[in-house]
Amino acid sequence: MTNTSPLSVSEAVRFAAGAVSSLPTMVVTGEVSGFRGPNARSGHCYFQIKDDAAAMDCIVWRGIYAASGVQLRDGLMVQLTGSFDIYERTGRLSFKAKALAAAGEGILRQKVAELARRLEREGLMDPAHKRPIPRFCTRVAVVTSLSGEVIDDVRRTLARRNPLVELDEVGCAVQGDGAVQTILRALSVAAASQPDCILLVRGGGSFEDLMTFNDETLARAVAACPVPVVTGIGHEPDTSICDMVADRRCSTPTAAAESVAPAIDEIVSQTNERQERLARAFFARLERENRAFSDLSHRLGLAAKRRIESERAALNALAQRRCLSNPASIVETQEQSLLLTEQRLMDALPRQVERISERVERLAGRLYTSSAYVVQPHRNTIERDARTLLALSPLAVLQRGYTIVRDEAGHVISDTEQVKIGDNLSVMLGSGSVETCVTDVAHTNMHKERRGNG
Repeated sequence: MTNTSPLSVSEAVRFAAGAVSSLPTMVVTGEVSGFRGPNARSGHCYFQIKDDAAAMDCIVWRGIYAASGVQLRDGLMVQLTGSFDIYERTGRLSFKAKALAAAGEGILRQKVAELARRLEREGLMDPAHKRPIPRFCTRVAVVTSLSGEVIDDVRRTLARRNPLVELDEVGCAVQGDGAVQTILRALSVAAASQPDCILLVRGGGSFEDLMTFNDETLARAVAACPVPVVTGIGHEPDTSICDMVADRRCSTPTAAAESVAPAIDEIVSQTNERQERLARAFFARLERENRAFSDLSHRLGLAAKRRIESERAALNALAQRRCLSNPASIVETQEQSLLLTEQRLMDALPRQVERISERVERLAGRLYTSSAYVVQPHRNTIERDARTLLALSPLAVLQRGYTIVRDEAGHVISDTEQVKIGDNLSVMLGSGSVETCVTDVAHTNMHKERRGNG
């Protein structure tokens, strides 16, 4: 139905927006173009997706972009899920994405990027781990398809630049199912021949065609190959995983062949230049050594002359010694010295004996005087202890007429109760002892009272 009344711009835009909002959610696939983002302030992404016939503006909000895990860039195939919307301020129609995913080649590129990051973290792409390529290779192995133009390019390049380089050709498939396994076998065969390096090359192709050289197993085999590997995959916009882990990466098979085979005229020129440099260095070294030899010869002559003069002076000094002109003087001198020593000894002995005698007499007097002071206190102590011991000695008691009586067992008898008539007793006197037999026992009153009480 046509509305004949004129509308304002805002009314027309709102009318169009209402019509657009009624459109259902849809899934659209296209190639990213004019990518701008993420925006420095908002983090949102603005771009177009296009195909061969049309293009449309797209918006991906910051949160949706972060959650997708996709790295947007121009040329990437993406799949957007969302709906159309009109921005009233400008009246621009945009597709607002609710979900974002890589599509087609984009998925492959994302997988390749993830593998590259993982291998890089493992150190397979570290320049420090890459092996040096010999500057002048004399033997090169090439791993590629033997039915295409690539092998012919390599042959022509090596023949043109340096026909002295020996070429080993190992055939394999460079794309399609099973290509990875044939390349792995070819690398093993090429390395077994121990060339200076291996050329892993193929012609150009689409990104999908190059996926063989993005295989993880093949990439690890290239990195672990015992022989340095030079790649020439021939697809300049893209770099394969094998390019990244190889010891040298070239853009084309021809460039790879040129990098390992310097031109023969370049080799001749460098050889001549080095020959000239070697000759100049040799003659310069010879001149320096000649000057050094002359200087050393002169210094050696001066040193020898000074040494001869020194030895001559020493010899003359020795010749002037009396022991050489009159050897008997040595004995005479020693004899005189011994006689003088003997005389001094004979003169010194009486004086020394006299001094020692005087000293001994003085020491003896001091010793005699000191001994009285040292001994007297001990003598007094001994005499006092002797008197005490004598007073306490039972022998002294016996000397005053007392006796010690023992029975036949040797027990001391101190009471008449201990003996009876007929017992044999030993009586110890002040001097000697007497053996006796008891004929009578006389008890004291104390014993009688003790019996009565009992």
